[in-house]
Amino acid sequence: MKTWIKDPTAVWTGNDQTAPRGIVVEDNRIIELVSEDPKTDVDEIFDATDQVLLPGLINCHHHFYQTLTRAFPDALDKELFEWLVSLYPIWANLDEDAIRASTTTALSELLLSGCTTTTDHHYVFSESTGQAIDVQADVAKQLGIRAILTRGSMSLGKSSGGLPPDKVVQSPDEILRDSERLISAYHDDSEDAMLQIALAPCSPFSVTTELMKDSAELARKHGVQLHTHLAETLDENEFCMEMFGMRPVDYLEDVGWLADDVWLAHGIHFNDDEIQRLGKAGVAVSHCPSSNMILASGSCPVPALGAAGSPIGLGVDGSASNDCSNMMQELRQAFLLQRLAHGASAFSHHDALRVATQGGAQLFKRSGIGELAAGKLADVALFDLNDLRFSGAGDPIAGLVLCGAHQASAVMVNGQWRVRNSALVDVDLERVRADHISAAHKLWNV
Repeated sequence: MKTWIKDPTAVWTGNDQTAPRGIVVEDNRIIELVSEDPKTDVDEIFDATDQVLLPGLINCHHHFYQTLTRAFPDALDKELFEWLVSLYPIWANLDEDAIRASTTTALSELLLSGCTTTTDHHYVFSESTGQAIDVQADVAKQLGIRAILTRGSMSLGKSSGGLPPDKVVQSPDEILRDSERLISAYHDDSEDAMLQIALAPCSPFSVTTELMKDSAELARKHGVQLHTHLAETLDENEFCMEMFGMRPVDYLEDVGWLADDVWLAHGIHFNDDEIQRLGKAGVAVSHCPSSNMILASGSCPVPALGAAGSPIGLGVDGSASNDCSNMMQELRQAFLLQRLAHGASAFSHHDALRVATQGGAQLFKRSGIGELAAGKLADVALFDLNDLRFSGAGDPIAGLVLCGAHQASAVMVNGQWRVRNSALVDVDLERVRADHISAAHKLWNV
């Protein structure tokens, strides 16, 4: 089947190529950028009139389960450490039904916002959530989104000097055994993989030094990536100095994580020397602007990190500190926050689009996604310009960012339509919502 996505109002390819009359997709790949008429016969035409065509957006940091505690009253108006302490007891009551409902909701939101590839950082495990990643893998397959699921972990409880309560931490042996099981069961290292696994000890204040080192050894044995939170707040920097006698980047190097198979969430509180060391090592960073603003954590130095050599992606972060899973809105937040922090000339709407597409592809080491070009995977998003918010926009590409696009009109993942006419394909969204509300209420009232 060859499909011509025909005559969009504008196309942003993410590279120096143009496609004024759209693209042709065959099976799961783009086979042509169309300038005049397709060079091959097509079987189907998708009319993209009044729409902007983009590469699918790539989400580099999330916590799906947190959709169950959006705008949670006891967590409002708190910074990270106090916010976590107020929510850990709630999250400790998660079960696998809650994981399924929250994952379905988060992935549905992401697809509807133009996201075609996402990760998740799930790190809260108990007897009721032992198969959490298996549940997420099943939901991702059903919804047809490309996913990098991370086996998160917490092993440093409050009684040992960590932040989380002891009842939500696991032993290192249990964590490593399950990590290896998940890699064996689900990780696909092929170029067009729909599902991959990464290992993700949660943070310096919730895992032991030994687990950080052992996770790195296990990940490199199997060729999977590593992920953690780092340098999100000044409190974290102070914790590292008190607990380990070193700053977070020094700690990262000490445990063998200063390497190009690592990506960090947040990456805010680095000095100039640390930025250069991270860039030289090729450590990637996921910028999470909404979460950083809500928790008053600070702003990731995106231009400096990128100039130093660090791949920079974009993440919506958990819905309890963002309170939505909308990648297009997050792209605009990155655009606004980086301009506020570094000046209007330092970060353009093109830069924001690049971070949300090519940056994510580079972060995940996925050469087949993040841009529109012949031979690339057919992951695309279209946005309708007929909303009143776009009326009078002189530049349709800039208009998506500046005027606040938030709803994709169509989304294709791996050559399959997952969103058509601004609605999920073959998904009962009212049932998704009802299941999610039920799971949230149950979690709050345990």
